[in-house]
Amino acid sequence: MRKLLAFVAVALLVGCASTPEMESKVGVEDRTPSTAVPTQPGISTVTPVAPKGDQLSDALKDPNNILSKRSIFYDFDKYDVKDEYKPLLEAHARYLAQNPSAKMLIQGNADERGSREYNIALGQKRADGVKKLLQLMGVQESQIEAVSLGEEKPRCTENTEDCYSQNRRSDMLYGGEY
Repeated sequence: MRKLLAFVAVALLVGCASTPEMESKVGVEDRTPSTAVPTQPGISTVTPVAPKGDQLSDALKDPNNILSKRSIFYDFDKYDVKDEYKPLLEAHARYLAQNPSAKMLIQGNADERGSREYNIALGQKRADGVKKLLQLMGVQESQIEAVSLGEEKPRCTENTEDCYSQNRRSDMLYGGEY
């Protein structure tokens, strides 16, 4: 019994002893939040441009620039943003992060099918989804407002599937455009 107690005591002392070699090898990972928006290959970088009053920068108006694309389209009765629109949102997120005084209004739209109340709710879910993704990409909440227009602002008024698909969208507008 005495040998067992002596063994346990020695084991505890050895187990509790610190080893300087091990402590010097342990590092601390830097987890300071970064405000930088990650870049992906194939997406052009945005040169920081401070908007002057209600004027938009040339990048937002240039049809050859990804920033001139402002609509995200959805499948029938859906509000999730498709992967094909992620590069577009990343480019707008970089622009907004680099231009903290810029403001964006996201308008959620629906086609005419469904009740007015249903379409207002669906449009809001679409706009909120875009807003949430932009925030996850580093945009400040104060820069973005999400509203629903429901079926009130159609791009197309024909009763065809092609026309309906043009109306199921979220539009991104910058200050001075709304």
